[in-house]
Amino acid sequence: MDKKSHIAAAGFALIFGFTFMFSKKALDLVSPMGLIAYRFLTAIVFFEIIRRLKLVTIRFKKADLKMLFIVALFQPVLYFVLETYGLDRTTSAEAGMMIALIPIFTTIFGSMILREKPAKIQLLFIGLSVFGIIFIQLFKIGSSIDIQWFGFILLLGAIISAAVYNIASRNASKTLRPHEITYFMMLLGAVVFNLFYLIELAVNGNIEIYATNLRHTELLLPILYLGIVASIGGFFLVNFALGKLEAHVISVYANLATVVAVIAGAVFLSENILWYHYVGAFLIISGVYGTVRYNKIKRQKAMLFNKQK
Repeated sequence: MDKKSHIAAAGFALIFGFTFMFSKKALDLVSPMGLIAYRFLTAIVFFEIIRRLKLVTIRFKKADLKMLFIVALFQPVLYFVLETYGLDRTTSAEAGMMIALIPIFTTIFGSMILREKPAKIQLLFIGLSVFGIIFIQLFKIGSSIDIQWFGFILLLGAIISAAVYNIASRNASKTLRPHEITYFMMLLGAVVFNLFYLIELAVNGNIEIYATNLRHTELLLPILYLGIVASIGGFFLVNFALGKLEAHVISVYANLATVVAVIAGAVFLSENILWYHYVGAFLIISGVYGTVRYNKIKRQKAMLFNKQK
């Protein structure tokens, strides 16, 4: 088992789990599009500083640009846009259940495009992890689910975008290093989301807010975490892990972020952890463990088979 890859996968789940808490704090002061814009602006400024200090080297070939654009178009651009506006038209619990389906779509696309077919037992564990998230969200919303179809369609687009990103990044990692993929993602995200935010402010006639928002000291820590730790650190770990592990394995690791988010909300925001959180967390962790465990067994069998040939 490639321990570094699995540590990276667990690391990005931990990092992304805390983004919910920091986003919740920041959204009291800025619009969702504004938060995304500042997040990726911070990320690319920081990335550019370390690049100019020659702490990292970024080299793109002209032939790589198309592949990089596809990666960055689906994540962060399409994913964040579709998720943000989909969430605005549904409840957070409904969105949580929808986003939980990403491993399913990643498994389907990975099997079709990359020919990475999980073992049947892995499919069961992937499903178990997904059910763990849905289980938690169902108890959050209770018995009534009023589906907002336009929001549903937008979130379905976000799920497909995330799944395609997993496939595209894994493919790009064959010729590009993880930090190069991450740099281009931050660059395109910063350009697109800041343009969207400036248009939003101009339409509302308060474009001066773009600068005055940053006077809120309470906003700085969330932006720094989301921009540097989550966007650069988190996506670097994702891209690194995708270079070593199958896309369906990485996608199921992301479900651990839900467990981290629940714990972070309890510790730092005094949110209650109820019985269904414990049950859901157990299902999620069991699903991730089973997927990873049987991935190791599948690889060992493949290596043994190749030696015998």
